[in-house]
Amino acid sequence: MAYKRPQIAARLSKEDRAKLLAEYVQHYTALATSDIFALNQKMPKETLADLLDKIGEILITESEKLAKTPGGVQTFLQNNPVPSSIGPLLPDSVRAFCLALNGLKQWVAAEQGAMDRYILGNSARELCRNAGVKCMVTTDPLGSDSELHHPVRDGRPPLRLSKKGHRILEHQEASDGDDPVAKVLMPFRRENHLSWALLRRGCLDLLGEPSPATSAGMKSSARTHARKAADLSGRDYGELLSWLDARGLGQKP
Repeated sequence: MAYKRPQIAARLSKEDRAKLLAEYVQHYTALATSDIFALNQKMPKETLADLLDKIGEILITESEKLAKTPGGVQTFLQNNPVPSSIGPLLPDSVRAFCLALNGLKQWVAAEQGAMDRYILGNSARELCRNAGVKCMVTTDPLGSDSELHHPVRDGRPPLRLSKKGHRILEHQEASDGDDPVAKVLMPFRRENHLSWALLRRGCLDLLGEPSPATSAGMKSSARTHARKAADLSGRDYGELLSWLDARGLGQKP
């Protein structure tokens, strides 16, 4: 079946888009007062591991076919021979796979851009850039240094934040430079692409409060990260949960 990009059932009028965006910004502005990290929810990468494995398998299989079958890819490979110094190390199947990856990257960028416009249409970025007068994270007035930030990459519009507010959300920087737990857990989280929700889940699991809705693979990953976080911070799982609660980090199950 040929790929067909999802389309919204009915386009909103200019007035409806403005009203929707105003209510959307109001919702997140209120939410930011109690939990600013609700503005930056990222799904753990292991959640899509099976899907990404299938995509990778398709890329490998189809790339090998394209490299061996007369056609555009094979012709391109022949017209762009590899220098003899690296030729033995770079077979056509690998070259075709790399070309496919690059094509996929461009396709993903185009489709992601289209889905960012799913609700608000082609003027989405302009509308979002004009929405709001204060940064939801820092409460500072928004100026020319503002940026667009997606609270969740699931099709909902981005929010306009100051660069400082955006940096705080994206890097989960500690607001208190003297916090010893933050000093070790912030870099640990970034390096491992760890969500606070997963860390919370791991701590709860190790304290005997497992989630029946969590897969075995995710449970194992959550426990592993929780153990490592406890070792790095010198805190037990209950103390880590209290630290997360105090900062409003992670969604409470």
